[in-house]
Amino acid sequence: MHRRIIAPGALAAASLLLAIPASAAGYSPGAPGIGDPYYPYYGNGGYDVSHYDLRLKYQPATDQLEGTATIQARTTQDLSRFDLDFLLDVSEVRINGAKAAFATSGQHELEITPKTPLAKGTPITVVVRYSGVPSTKSAYGFTTWHRTPDGAVAADEPEAAWWWFPSNDHPSDKATYDVSVAVPNGTQAISNGTLQSTSSQLGWTRYNWRQNKPQATYLATLALGRFDITTGTSEGGVPVINAYSKDLGDNDGAARASVERTGEIVDWLSGYFGPYPFSSAGGYVPNTTTGYALETQTRVYYSPKQFANGSNTSVVVHELAHQWYGDDVSLKGWKDIWINEGFARYAQWLWSEHEGEGTTQELADYVYASHPADDAFWTVKPGDPGPDDQFDIAVYDRGALAIQALRNEVGDDAFFAILKGWPKEHAYGNASVADFQKYAEQVSGRPLAGLFDTWLFQPSKPAAPAARTASLAQAAIAPVRPKSWQKIEATNDVHRG
Repeated sequence: MHRRIIAPGALAAASLLLAIPASAAGYSPGAPGIGDPYYPYYGNGGYDVSHYDLRLKYQPATDQLEGTATIQARTTQDLSRFDLDFLLDVSEVRINGAKAAFATSGQHELEITPKTPLAKGTPITVVVRYSGVPSTKSAYGFTTWHRTPDGAVAADEPEAAWWWFPSNDHPSDKATYDVSVAVPNGTQAISNGTLQSTSSQLGWTRYNWRQNKPQATYLATLALGRFDITTGTSEGGVPVINAYSKDLGDNDGAARASVERTGEIVDWLSGYFGPYPFSSAGGYVPNTTTGYALETQTRVYYSPKQFANGSNTSVVVHELAHQWYGDDVSLKGWKDIWINEGFARYAQWLWSEHEGEGTTQELADYVYASHPADDAFWTVKPGDPGPDDQFDIAVYDRGALAIQALRNEVGDDAFFAILKGWPKEHAYGNASVADFQKYAEQVSGRPLAGLFDTWLFQPSKPAAPAARTASLAQAAIAPVRPKSWQKIEATNDVHRG
């Protein structure tokens, strides 16, 4: 704490200053959105969060959630008030110990007015007490809180936090987490990171989870229900924690046959992307009716439908690749989604090659040849697809084509150096497509603006020579479908419910 000594003669002036309305003294409200053009009201301006401490109590029978969120942050401007993104019912807010006024506005805004305005650079501890039934709440006509027969799950993209904790809900404001959840005995609570401890008292069991590396809000997850939990360590030394709902039925075997390979796949991906960046790995399969999977940090969310046709290692590869590309290095803005999805799809292509079911080049040739020039596929720009096409298949497949084109342009040595160096270069931070291009140019020593523009930003099919390989032109005549294609194609709706 820094104390500033005020000379006696200045006391009257200081008192007068306090009487002036905050706005007149240069203080202003933080913006109700962080400034992302895809989602103007997601996130908030005026502060930066460093840590979320969430202490929760959940009753599966009624879906009643009670919580106290303690948020450590620092102001980034002179603030008269600021917003958090949240939907549940708030009973009290305190800032640095003092009660603060609060109100709701818009679809998901909690407006907080501190007792006294906050100067730029002020460390703040915000305590929010709340309760509610998340499944009864919606915003913009949807919910991301999924009820299950024995509990509920919070996992969705680009938003999921509003239904269970107040936050600055944008990937550019990453923070560490402590998530402590009390549930009735027999129910479990699963979240990100590592399980620090459990304790039982009067019919309730409390689970204490910790994520000690920065995490975007949409990558925070909470699963509440009856699970079979498996633990182990990969050959490379990464702790693995997986969980399966006890009522998966016929999907149970295929889910385990896939997700239990997490440690093996993490070690394999480390060979391409560098050391695994987090304290644990794993996944969970709750009994939900959704159709997508999500790279929730360290604890991947899989829906049972991912395993309806048998084991599915391709989707496990995709989601685990995100732990480097998307989780460790997160996008600066949602328009940078290619850095997440293009590389996760390319990891599936690498896995295909590893399994002897088609090389990355064969897959690139097949994708290129499968979409004629007048196909709408080529009108989507992976480098800035727009919010409506953020998860369009072109972001995945054309995005992976761009990566293969980069590989052909710079050669394998530079390409694999880029692939491994990027997560280290921006570890636990945020980066844009422009940042990636700059890094690729730096490592390869080549100008790449033309290649990136052609493959990521032009709404048309690149000419075959632009791929720097004759095989594409040949494939346009007689495309051969690689053996792995059906498995990869089956994951096309991986992030769409």
